Amino acid sequence: MNDVHAEKERTIVIGGGLAGLLAACKLARAGGKVLLLERSPQLGGRARSITKHGGRMNLGAHAYYLGGAFEQSLLELGVQLQGAAPPSSQAQLLWGGKLVSLPRLVASGTYLSLAEKAELVRVMVYIARLKPASIERMSLREFAERTTLHPSVRNVLYALMRTASYTLNPDGQLARPVVSQLKRTFQSGILYLHGGWQSIIDQLERKFQEAGGQLLLGQSVKQVEHEGGRVTGVRMADGSFLAAQAVILTASPAENMRLVRDGSESILRRWKEQALPSTVASLDITLRQLPVAGRNFVVGIDQPLFFTNNSTSAKLTEDGSQVIHLTKYHGISESDPKADEQQLESVMDFLHPGWRQQVVAKQYLPRITVVHDYPHIGSADSNRGPDVPEIMGLYAAGDWLGHEDELLSDAAAASAERAARRVLQFREHSPHAAADDKLVSV
Repeated sequence: MNDVHAEKERTIVIGGGLAGLLAACKLARAGGKVLLLERSPQLGGRARSITKHGGRMNLGAHAYYLGGAFEQSLLELGVQLQGAAPPSSQAQLLWGGKLVSLPRLVASGTYLSLAEKAELVRVMVYIARLKPASIERMSLREFAERTTLHPSVRNVLYALMRTASYTLNPDGQLARPVVSQLKRTFQSGILYLHGGWQSIIDQLERKFQEAGGQLLLGQSVKQVEHEGGRVTGVRMADGSFLAAQAVILTASPAENMRLVRDGSESILRRWKEQALPSTVASLDITLRQLPVAGRNFVVGIDQPLFFTNNSTSAKLTEDGSQVIHLTKYHGISESDPKADEQQLESVMDFLHPGWRQQVVAKQYLPRITVVHDYPHIGSADSNRGPDVPEIMGLYAAGDWLGHEDELLSDAAAASAERAARRVLQFREHSPHAAADDKLVSV
């Protein structure tokens, strides 16, 4: 620890989730002295996976979206991933207590009228061609009502947007980033990853250490300290002080404000007050076999639910067991953890009767924070961060600091890139010049 304390010209990154790992990797590869602090004994945050009885489970359903900032960052760092796309031909909709295959929804006249089917196709084509900037500051509900005439088509659109963004708030959520996410999905697709998302975390950790980065796990930060408007370092919970030239915060808006001395007198307070987190309940199960073959991917239309069997595309066990995830999106109202669990298990009873006899491992996560804030009508700052302007050398990154069309892991990656670039600018210039530099877009 002595050499760790002695460094004064290093960057400290607080938080070892996706944003923290990506920012730390980029800075270490650029040749700087970087210390990554994570209070838990392992890296990854919500992106890590756990192994239970031979099954690799993500913390809730995760999809690796192609064509965005996250994929670009991993490619630049040399991270190599293996996986496959879920078979879209097997997609089904849970609607009115019945299951409807997505291809049949369009082909059959049972569920949608001819006019409704034509409108659904038209809406999908419209989204694929739409320029997201044309719907700036428009809510999802306003977008859906302007785009559709038939309530049934509107409900399908809501379900697709909810699944793409992991968020349920059509009245408050901004349409632009969600529509952009849908467009990328149509154009580039998604992957389920062999070994789960832990395969990303493990490779990022190796890349960071190979680049000379220092890692400190299992110790908590008490406070980010600053003097005369400049960062001086980090005070740890054990009382030790780690000097630093720059600090990158990657925690939640509330935690970031708490960590910084006098943080309530900075932009961090406004970010905290405007934050609107998105949460879900998740039932994650490893089954010896799926009771109903071919029932692997189900989107709720009139219920905020999503079921996926990741093992259709990803290798997550050695013996052929199936790892499935069933998600309930909470919205902005209070949730009842026990009622949510009962609902999810009842849905499993409907989708896969007899599943309880096939259970190898099971975890219920009653309230996962998917993202600490998402683009919404009440957010005054559409392009937040990375600078904390009141304190020179202090920056922020995270999946809640996306700009314009960035969501989820793409927002984490893009904000990490922006924060790393600002630190590099800060190193190259005098402090006052660095503060005035124009941020280079990712």
